[in-house]
Formats: sequence, structure tokens, C-alpha cells
Amino acid sequence: MDNNFDFKQLSVAIRAIAEEKNLPEETVQEAVEQALAAAYRRDYGDRDQEIRVKMNLNTGDVDAYTSKEVVEKVENPAFQISLGEAQVMQKNIKIGDLIEVHQKVENFGRVAAQTAKQVILQRLREAEREIIMAEFEDKIGTVINAIVNRVEGSVVRVDLGRAQGIMPRSEQIQGERYYPGQRIKVFLKDVERGFRGPQLVVSRGNKEFIEWLFRGEVPEMESGAVEIKELAREAGVRSKIAVASNVPGVDPVGTFVGGHGTRVNAVMSEIGEQEKIDIIVYSDKPAVFITNALSPTKVTSVTVDETAKRALVKVPEDQQSIAIGKGGQNVRLASKLTDYEIDIVADANEVSAEPEESQNQFEKKSPVAVAKPPLPGRIKKKTELESSLIDAIESTPEDQSN
Repeated sequence: MDNNFDFKQLSVAIRAIAEEKNLPEETVQEAVEQALAAAYRRDYGDRDQEIRVKMNLNTGDVDAYTSKEVVEKVENPAFQISLGEAQVMQKNIKIGDLIEVHQKVENFGRVAAQTAKQVILQRLREAEREIIMAEFEDKIGTVINAIVNRVEGSVVRVDLGRAQGIMPRSEQIQGERYYPGQRIKVFLKDVERGFRGPQLVVSRGNKEFIEWLFRGEVPEMESGAVEIKELAREAGVRSKIAVASNVPGVDPVGTFVGGHGTRVNAVMSEIGEQEKIDIIVYSDKPAVFITNALSPTKVTSVTVDETAKRALVKVPEDQQSIAIGKGGQNVRLASKLTDYEIDIVADANEVSAEPEESQNQFEKKSPVAVAKPPLPGRIKKKTELESSLIDAIESTPEDQSN
């Protein structure tokens, strides 16, 4: 922009900017008109004046309207106008009213033109940020695709298309490595207004991320046949999911696992094979729910205090370490899942080990089949094999003669 402020060219530029930045034409025009009002104040008015500028995009004509108060005696021409002058423009005007004084704008000075340029750029940035805010605010609480832009210490910055997102360490999967150009799925947690524009906070480590991944793999969730009731997660280590069926005859656990484990494996391939997923049946009976949540532990009894939200769980002595889990992981996740404080105690009178016959019966009744590799037989030595072969050859004629 120079001394010759070409309004016709500016009107063409407005349409081009709107198309390039994918902004509504009205939004760009409004930003330009605000900038022109600031420029007009600098050249022809007072910085505190209330000035409105309208621009005709077809002709390029610019009109300025200065708001003034109608007074009997004018003391400040920038803000006041006499009753006589006002009645020429509007007959029924009276003292104390406000009137807009119109003036045709032909050109601006160099400084005013530079001011207009700065304001236009600032307003366009603000308008673009508002568009991005509105676009991504509707996506909060959903999973979206992202590309890792760069890794800065413990913070991962991702490209979400028209916006950038950050994934703090607390929202990452433990042990997962990120590199520029990597394509990942992320859960959009929040959109915050930052100094440099919208700040999008994304996550791969929260429990909602797991739920949305299952939603994409289990179409029965959309129809309402099955649902996730509760979910507890320690990202990168283990997750426990309580599921329920709303349709008689539908197995909720089998629905989420999928044929040959296809559905749960698809989720695990996204979050990493190192994170194990336990899928259990939900129950509205606390004792049953807690028993299921402590799976694969064999529970002897559960005593529930619903008022204090505490539960005393007795397990066979040789099952206590399984119930607690490595570093207390199993009982901790079960506690998060059920919302009960769980105390594990060993029942010295109970031992989970059973006779071979009854153990086999239990395994047959178990809903989860555990494939055990066959034990290898004793490997014969070379000399034993040779002697066996000789004995077989020598015995052949006798067998045939008989």
C-alpha cells in the first residue's frame, strides 16, 4: 500500500484472500473496513472518534460515517454538530441525539495506508483463528488423524491440517516413540485460546482414546447392542474394560474381542502390543463386579461396604500375588474400574491348586481357553537310535516267517 490507495484493487484482493484462506468473504470485508476506519481516523479525524466505513466490493467505493452528537453550540467539531446542520441531513433530529455524518473517501496518506495494512493483517489472523476454533471445538472428544511435526523434549507437536496440536508427556503412551512425519491417531481433549492462536491439546494416553478406538472396531456399539460401562487405563501397560450387552443372547466380551481376536488386536496394534487389554463383564452387583475386575484371580469371597466404598477380597494364598499384580497394577486398575477401595487378603484355608482331574474339569468350564504347548519327549541318543534300528531289521525276517 502506498499513497495511491487503490480501492478497486483492494476489493479484488478481498475476494482472493477469502478464497485462499478459506474464510467467508463477509469476514474479510469486515476486517478491511475496520482497517480503513482506523486509517480514516488517522488522516481525517480524531483517534477517539466513532467511525464506521463501508466498502462496495463491486465498484470499490469507500464511504465513511462519523458519529456526532447534536448540540446547540458546537465546542468540539470532531464529536459534535449543530442542530441546524443536523436538521439539513435529518429533519426530525433534536438536541442530544446522535447522527452519522457521511463523507466520501478518496485516498489516504502513506502513514494511514500502512496502518490499514497492519490492521488488515491482524484482523485476518484473528478471523482465521476464530474459524479454526469453531472448526475444532466441534471435534473435542473425538479421535482425529495427525502427523507428528516435531518432538521438543517431552512435548510432541502434531499437524492437524489447519491447526497445530501439542501432546504433553502426561498424554503420551508410556514407552511409545515419536518421530517427524509419523502418522498417528489422537484424541482431541481441548481447544485453548493462545497468544499465537488456538492451542489444541491432544492425547493418546487417556482412557477415552481406547473407547473411541473400540467404537471404530465394534459397530454394535453404534446400534446400542453392547456398550462400555467402565474403563480404567495405565497407558502403555494395561487397560481393564467392563462391557455389557443390551440385547439378550449377545455375548459382550466376545463382541469386543471379535472372531479370532481381530477387533481387540486392531486396537492393540494402534496403542502398541506392550499394553495388555482385559475385557470383563460388567455387573451392577458390586461383589460380582469386583470379582470380575480382579480377573484372572480366583476369588474366594468379597465383603462390600457400599457406604464407605470399600471391599475386602479374600483369595487363596497362592493367588494373592496375582490379585495384587506387578507393582499393585491389577488391584489398582480394578479399584479404578469399580470405584471401590479394594483390600486383598490371603485365605490360608483356601488353595487354588486342585487334583489333576478336577483341574482339567475346571479348564473345560473356563470361558477362556488357554493353549498349553505339549511337553517335548525325551530325545534318544544316536547310539540308542542305531541299536533300535538294528533290532527292528533283525526282527523282520522272524515276523515274516511267522
